[in-house]
Amino acid sequence: MNIRGIHAIYRYEMNRSFRTLIQSLVSPVLSTILYFIVFGAAIGSRMDNISNVSYGAFIVPGLIMLTVQMQSVNNASFGIYFPKFIGTTYELLSAPLSFVEIVIGYVGAATTKAVSIGLIILCTSYLFVDLDIKYPFFMFCFLLITCITFSLLGFIIGIVSDNFEQLNIVPMLIITPLVFLGGSFYTIDMLPPFWQNFALLNPIVYLISGFRWSFFGVGDVPIFTSIIFMLIFTSICISIIWYIFKTGYKIKN
Repeated sequence: MNIRGIHAIYRYEMNRSFRTLIQSLVSPVLSTILYFIVFGAAIGSRMDNISNVSYGAFIVPGLIMLTVQMQSVNNASFGIYFPKFIGTTYELLSAPLSFVEIVIGYVGAATTKAVSIGLIILCTSYLFVDLDIKYPFFMFCFLLITCITFSLLGFIIGIVSDNFEQLNIVPMLIITPLVFLGGSFYTIDMLPPFWQNFALLNPIVYLISGFRWSFFGVGDVPIFTSIIFMLIFTSICISIIWYIFKTGYKIKN
């Protein structure tokens, strides 16, 4: 394992975030604060408790998932796309690094940024609502695995994209709607029976449900179902990346 090579990629990506601190950190935190003000205070004060949890506290896991999933995808996709854009991909591939080490460097940096933002948002939420995390260990595990999985997804998007427009299509037109429809601000029990069954086709439901379970001990689906779906999602992303590097798709040709 080339630890020095992994560290070089990781450090470069982390330094890039510090150079764009407002975009990388301040912007998502301010956006989340606005969500708390609008949904937590303005709307939440007029809503009944959900599963014996105040609405302001109920949306905290969903807001964290909403932010870290988008940040993971964006950080990882832009991180690997820029070497393609400026033509340094071949230098990266000619370095004494395996594809596993390259992925660890880029995905590790994207995961670190997303986890940091998630924890900052969690700390910020205490300024607005009373929050008691029932299973803090599982909460951190769900947060970490979610960030890793969506960083892997972002890495795939960055590789297969040919321009900036394609780079933004999947996050904006697919991931964002799925996250909003995945129970970020509500429980699927509030939906009519038909739409409850339809919502279960959304993989984001299982991630948000498992994360919310770690906070309050309740979720839209059983916790083991959430874990299984998360592991399947992660395995699919890893398999796609392995195939891309094995065939050289969008990298060597």
